[in-house]
Amino acid sequence: MGLSCHLQSLPTGAGADIKSLAARFPEGPTRIAAALRELEAHGYLRRERHRTETGRIVTRTVSCNQPHASRREPVDTGCPPAKRTPPPSRRTGPKALPAVPQPSSTAPALLQTALDLLAGLRRHDSRLLLSATDTAHLVPGVAAWLERDVAPAAVRHALTAGLPDQPLRRPAALLAHRLADRLPPPPPFRTRSAAVPPPRLPLQNCDGCDRGFRAPETESHCRDCRTAAASPP
Repeated sequence: MGLSCHLQSLPTGAGADIKSLAARFPEGPTRIAAALRELEAHGYLRRERHRTETGRIVTRTVSCNQPHASRREPVDTGCPPAKRTPPPSRRTGPKALPAVPQPSSTAPALLQTALDLLAGLRRHDSRLLLSATDTAHLVPGVAAWLERDVAPAAVRHALTAGLPDQPLRRPAALLAHRLADRLPPPPPFRTRSAAVPPPRLPLQNCDGCDRGFRAPETESHCRDCRTAAASPP
């Protein structure tokens, strides 16, 4: 049967003599010849002698997939035809969620606050029960709101207010759209108040050593002279 299937798979004009087949299979020429005779005896193989235009006698081997079948081109296998199955339909995965704003800071406390806010949305609307994957996608968007000085309660209101009455097919996609579409502007830029420099003390000469020093005008001696005067003799 293996030899018959191989013959059925050969294109027209391919070599099907014992030498060519013995080079293809591990069995020797003797077993190949016996297998060909068995196929011929059961009607799966015909060997016909023809004279070419040059007068040479050649043997043409015809393989059939049914005993005593009419002559056919050896392009099919003699094995039962495989069942043709329609190509599988191309199923695309779930559509990607809309992009969300990205925060400039990834501080753990900021991200944890955003995570807690998203996890608590289901308490306000049971339809907003989010998967772990959807939550991870939305956390940066919520963090971007929080770092813009938006209170968590205000973020929650922006995400849950005015939801449609019908079932939400993709609640995470709706939340992602709101986070991007309703993102508030950054808070007003606040400059840090400059520290008031200490008053600059006047420069004067010490009455004791005539060395210049800075001190209130009530002081007439430098620190060294004051220390020396205060020290016991």
